Amino acid sequence: MNETSSYFFCGIGGSGMLPLASIVAANGARVAGSDRSLDQGRTPSKFDYLRDQGIALFPQDGSGITSPDQILVTSAAVEESIPDVQAGRRLGLRHLTRPQLLAELVNAAPTSIAVGGTSGKSTVTGMIGWILHATGRNPTIMNGAVMKNFVTPETPFASALVGDGGMFVSEVDESDGSIALYRPTVALLNNISLDHKSMDELRQLFGEFLDRAEIAVLNLDDPETARLAAALPPEVRRLTYGFTQGAGLRGGYVAEEPLAVSFEVTCRGSGETFTTRLKVPGRHNALNALAAIAATSMVGVPLPEAAVALASFTGLKRRFEVAGTAGDVTVIDDFGHNPDKIAATLAALHAFPGRLLVMFQPHGYGPLKVMKDALIAGFARDLAVDDLLIMPDPAYFGGSVSREVGSADIVAGVSAAGRHAVHIPDRATCGDRLVELAQPGDRIVVMGARDDTLSEFAAALVERLKARVCPV
Repeated sequence: MNETSSYFFCGIGGSGMLPLASIVAANGARVAGSDRSLDQGRTPSKFDYLRDQGIALFPQDGSGITSPDQILVTSAAVEESIPDVQAGRRLGLRHLTRPQLLAELVNAAPTSIAVGGTSGKSTVTGMIGWILHATGRNPTIMNGAVMKNFVTPETPFASALVGDGGMFVSEVDESDGSIALYRPTVALLNNISLDHKSMDELRQLFGEFLDRAEIAVLNLDDPETARLAAALPPEVRRLTYGFTQGAGLRGGYVAEEPLAVSFEVTCRGSGETFTTRLKVPGRHNALNALAAIAATSMVGVPLPEAAVALASFTGLKRRFEVAGTAGDVTVIDDFGHNPDKIAATLAALHAFPGRLLVMFQPHGYGPLKVMKDALIAGFARDLAVDDLLIMPDPAYFGGSVSREVGSADIVAGVSAAGRHAVHIPDRATCGDRLVELAQPGDRIVVMGARDDTLSEFAAALVERLKARVCPV
């Protein structure tokens, strides 16, 4: 990255674009941008936050593209027909995709940790970043989610942290194949499961990701990752982790609580054992913590120091985040959008009694087509007999899209498997149904990705439940 350059981020409000723009701006470059959500008046506070960083915002009509010296950065959601892109073509701007720019930063860092995998990337990235920060390593962190530990009144959308340049931590995405761009010091692989690409494509992408790194950190609990671990060339340094016998860093004695989890960690090499307790729930988060402890140990953080730091990790926005409780009904805002993420959240909830009313808004028609069978199988397996799944139509913010598979297809499959499911196209009407059905002891779970207004929807449900308990 050239600090004297001028960057224009088209789609700057996206979960991967906002933190990257913040990092680039904090390093001294001029940054401007546009976003479809800005034009539509959605999530205005997010754009106020960008303006507060000195980032100029423009309508997505090409008016912000004014000089051939600008560098155009686009997100995956930006199409060639968008006026900003067309203006950039006319002026001959250098064009980078978001992952191309991020890869430049990761690959240029003296020490870098890249977190890959189908699920858990943002949480593990946040955990690693917090460990490095809490132990005085002053990292730069690029995350796709807001990290609660770094939220202040001045930084309400803290999905990035700018350090001294010595260490760079980032989640990296396989959905568009861009994981092939990264050459990190440490490559961490959480898991491999069906999401945006076929399993054969994913195996190749993740295998090559590990091959390019100096050090590989791998989850032995995941069968696909374990197979890649066994196939790694001998010259690649590695550390495995998991609850599996034979893992280099092994977890055990998991004790779950409604909003926390504790577990024991044993290092096979040194024989040392210690216990940590997280302020986030679920066995899957214990596994995420093992990943973070393993990765940071490979860049010099003593294992006990990492475990102590994680005890004060407060989690990420929209990752099993309690929006509120009213009338003994708890509303949970969750990023679950693929089969693995959804399964992990449902497992954490089912560790304790109470019916689940799940509203799942798919994050697009394309992913829904790829994941249809896996989603149906997962909900059929993981919903209890008294639970209810409600699905509105997928998130859609414009652009061309094929609608071969919709929410009604998922609902039909789940219903045929003997679980309660209903398709209500309009999300507001889904909210009406949830409030109508909720009884004391129930948990309402709002699930979905790529739509920041889901958090507003969850918060509104809490207020409606409060009004039901104490009508004005």
